[in-house]
Amino acid sequence: MHAPAYTPRQFLPNDLNLADIAALTPWIDSLEEKLQAATSVSDLELWLDQAGEFFAACDDESSRRYIAMTCQTDDPEREKAYLQLIEVVEPWMKPKRFSLWRRLTAHPAFSQLSSDYQVFRRSAQTEVMLYREANVLRETESAKLSQVYQKTMGAMTVQFEGSEKTLTQLAPIQEEPDRPRRQRAWEASTTRRLQDAEAIDSQFEQLIQLRESIAQEAGFTDFRAYSFEAKERFDYTPEDCITFHQSIESTFVPLTRALQKNRQEKLGVDSLRPWDLGVDPFNRPPLRPFKTAEELVGKTSRTLHHLDRRLGKLFDDMQERNLLDLENRKGKAPGGYQASLSEARLPFIFMNAVGMENDVKTLLHEAGHAFHTYQARNQRLYWYRWAPIEFCEVASMAMELLASPSLTEFYSNEELLRSQKDHLEGIIKFFPWMAIIDAFQHHVYTHPHQSRAERDLAWNSLLNRFGGIEDWTGYEQVRTKLWHRQPHLFTSPFYYVEYGIAQLGALQLWRIFQEDRDRAIECYLHGLSLGGSKPLPELFKETGIEFDFSEKTISPLISLLQNKILQSGK
Repeated sequence: MHAPAYTPRQFLPNDLNLADIAALTPWIDSLEEKLQAATSVSDLELWLDQAGEFFAACDDESSRRYIAMTCQTDDPEREKAYLQLIEVVEPWMKPKRFSLWRRLTAHPAFSQLSSDYQVFRRSAQTEVMLYREANVLRETESAKLSQVYQKTMGAMTVQFEGSEKTLTQLAPIQEEPDRPRRQRAWEASTTRRLQDAEAIDSQFEQLIQLRESIAQEAGFTDFRAYSFEAKERFDYTPEDCITFHQSIESTFVPLTRALQKNRQEKLGVDSLRPWDLGVDPFNRPPLRPFKTAEELVGKTSRTLHHLDRRLGKLFDDMQERNLLDLENRKGKAPGGYQASLSEARLPFIFMNAVGMENDVKTLLHEAGHAFHTYQARNQRLYWYRWAPIEFCEVASMAMELLASPSLTEFYSNEELLRSQKDHLEGIIKFFPWMAIIDAFQHHVYTHPHQSRAERDLAWNSLLNRFGGIEDWTGYEQVRTKLWHRQPHLFTSPFYYVEYGIAQLGALQLWRIFQEDRDRAIECYLHGLSLGGSKPLPELFKETGIEFDFSEKTISPLISLLQNKILQSGK
């Protein structure tokens, strides 16, 4: 994966070792000196360009090392290179960056920057307000623990039917009509996860303690309050999230349970078990839209060209630049993500494809993030080349919906209707799960001293409130530890409600798409091109959608979802 800088460096030398403190020191010191010498708004704008070049280069190096580590977590050299950054360079860099930002926000010309800098000013001031030198080590330890969690999950394999399988490789069996085989595969996976439950609980408890200490050091009552500031959630509050949970409970939860009851009746089973949730309710063979990663890439390219020629070309550019790592293998970290190479202004997509229908959606999802990176790459200010997560996820979730009618490369007409229905039902079922994960984090970090048993009780209470009708008899411990499978809880605390907010935005864009395909795509591309240059509600407005997650917005979207599901047939 070689990708040169998008624009030639004007401040840094091209051969600078970005993982060597001795090499970095003169350049960050130079930024300090230049800031002190700046006397006007134009001086400050030039300084921001130079600082942006420096931090883009450093972030680019960090992304490359993270990508390399997650692509092969059992490679000690890759792990060592990544840990060099998070254990040595980043703890050194944070106080240096804070010193720069403190001087910047106190500079007489800072408040005179034009309104174009409004979002950046607010962000920089928040960073200065939150920074505590004592938290640098805690944040480093938190990052290391998150990496340990990823390594623990990535190493999980089982012997199944005579061969070693990763848990991801077992997942497709949950779509097969053979119910006893589904149960055996499900039990093999869950038994393996429970073997490490003690270690994972311990990792999480260490993270809770670290995060609570970070919040207290910064002067906050709890980590939730700290996180809302740190994530720059200027436009909604914890109370708004709780209201969102309540709206989901009254709208999406009954609909989800009705869908599950319908599934149970179609399957003809006395009770719906956990291994009955992924299979086709008519016991049709699972959709297997591709066999190899190469086939997945080719079909996705043609799908995107059919949707919009510009999007197809961007995806092809990723393939040509070797910016895709899609297939599952032993030692690879679980899940999927899109990482931005900040200096190259290019995306990288990581996932674990095994031939499932969901893999197609995952690639489209991450492609949406990638298109965001491409579209925002011409924002002059480095800090505007990415948006708030609540809008970043509009880019990804909308792409899943907008591309759905073009998936004829993967499916016959009958299969496409089935895929679309599964997708829409999946969106409905997502909202209660999102509410569970977000509400769990609200509970955990406002009750940081609870025992493990109390935390498990809170989790089960949320499952009772938002969960489905499936029968967990005999597998109560598995149910209690389901949250271990959600990496966000370990690697990105309080990063999950964004998916719910964004999904409502994506559904609104999809509603426009039903009426005017071209307008929806133009709205999509325009919104992405803004990066993070505008406040969150304005990004939504510029994309033709509302920043609102009340029942007023939810109700018409549910009606649209229900109508489309009915049109999709059985």
